[in-house]
Amino acid sequence: MSPFSGPEQGFAGLDPEFFVTAADALLDGMIAAGVPRLVVIGLFANLNDASGRPVMDDPAAFPPEIRPFAAAHTAGLDRLRERDGTVDWLVLTPPARLEQAERTGRYAVGGETAPPADAHLSYADLAVAIVDEIETPRHHRTRVSITTR
Repeated sequence: MSPFSGPEQGFAGLDPEFFVTAADALLDGMIAAGVPRLVVIGLFANLNDASGRPVMDDPAAFPPEIRPFAAAHTAGLDRLRERDGTVDWLVLTPPARLEQAERTGRYAVGGETAPPADAHLSYADLAVAIVDEIETPRHHRTRVSITTR
């Protein structure tokens, strides 16, 4: 689910603890099942802008009406950071501009700062990055941005 693909009913009834509850349930289940690694897709809105504040806090860059969704997502990320280190997790965060484009197999990994506004990534290359991190983990207990190289 993303702010632009759902939920159809809107954000008015969004439980602000949804992603925290989901993170707890997922991590608890993974620990119980002995699954050591979690790779998830993050939300561009909670990357930091050039001034160090989350993109979602800039009403000129992010629609205020969907900020509650972004804040709930951020709370889920914060929960991952707070939990013990039993599960090795990674949040891969694509740029705001995801495209239906050809797979190149190339991508660049960044940090906590949002890439430039013209940054883009294909869904196919996002999938490559996910598989790469599953097969050969390079980032641990962190969130990184990912864009086309």
